[in-house]
Amino acid sequence: MTTPLIGRAWRTSAQSFALILLVLGAGCATAPDKTAQGPVFYPSLPNPPRIQHLTSFSTSEDVEQKSSFREFVVGTDEKKIDALSKPYGVAMYDGKLLAIDTRGGGYVVFDLVGKDFRRVRGTGSAHMVKPINITIDEDGTRYITDTQRKQVLVFDRLDNYVRAYGVAGQFQPGDVALLEDKLYVTDLAGHKVHVLDKRSGETLFTFGGVGSNDGEFFYPTNIKISPQGIVYVSDTGNFRVQSFTLDGVFVGSHGRIGTGLGQFARPKGIDIDHEGRIYVVDAAFQNVQILNPEGQVLLYFGGPGSDPESINLPTDVAVDYDNVKFFQKYAAPGFELEYVVLVASQYGANKVNVFGFGHMQGMDYSMSEQPLQR
Repeated sequence: MTTPLIGRAWRTSAQSFALILLVLGAGCATAPDKTAQGPVFYPSLPNPPRIQHLTSFSTSEDVEQKSSFREFVVGTDEKKIDALSKPYGVAMYDGKLLAIDTRGGGYVVFDLVGKDFRRVRGTGSAHMVKPINITIDEDGTRYITDTQRKQVLVFDRLDNYVRAYGVAGQFQPGDVALLEDKLYVTDLAGHKVHVLDKRSGETLFTFGGVGSNDGEFFYPTNIKISPQGIVYVSDTGNFRVQSFTLDGVFVGSHGRIGTGLGQFARPKGIDIDHEGRIYVVDAAFQNVQILNPEGQVLLYFGGPGSDPESINLPTDVAVDYDNVKFFQKYAAPGFELEYVVLVASQYGANKVNVFGFGHMQGMDYSMSEQPLQR
């Protein structure tokens, strides 16, 4: 892909980099989204586009069906509009988009099939205090990391509480990755990864430890296991992404602090597609970089602002193949989706943006996997 591709948010000087961190440290807000003029592609036409911004989810109105006759009979104030106040982790399952709402004390469900919006907070032993990330198993079981309870809470596909992993002093969980009968849990306080037995919750082994050498972490936030069996960890405090075998043996490291391609300021959410492409959210640059398995940048997209496609203080990214049918209708004519990419934004218009990865019919993509040049 060629360089005039994308990225209105990319900074090119150390001074700009310092300014970004200063501003983000104090918090920021942006104006409401404005209507985009035509489809937004990355890279932009006439380059063969790979990513299109499709839509976003923010309030109950984004999914709930409206009836003019019902509004005439019972009035328009029958049901109050509910909205995300501070989204963090995102996932999709069986026609439902789920987003953690850290300020709302739980997670919300945008049901694209039932045209419904609901909140899950939990009560009693299921009460969520400060949830941040969500991972969904193949059977619909939800795993929620709660940094204040210092536990991983488990809910079934019907949002009923099942159990909690973690005892006092064990870990401060940031994110969960699932593999068969194991849970891989990042530990924000211990700067390591705990591998648990899914049935008993027993710690099978850990890897990592505080530091900046290969295999060490400084605030590991997010974790994902690729289809190829590689464990990727966002090593946020060390400005990099590290990879490991399933047994926790160090494989490699991508990125370092900086403002160039393949460099990071605050890497957080991470996911991997079926071809091994690595999606990494940067909360400071407010964009998403797509890397090949060798760590070379193929594409980056996003950026702060008030446009519908803008992402402001993004936290998480999720790749989903199973629910494409709900989003093809948003794609531009001739743009065929292969999968969708969810990105959560914490500030400005608090929302989950949905982007589509695909190809435009009749265009040549033979050079589309070439890394961008620094």
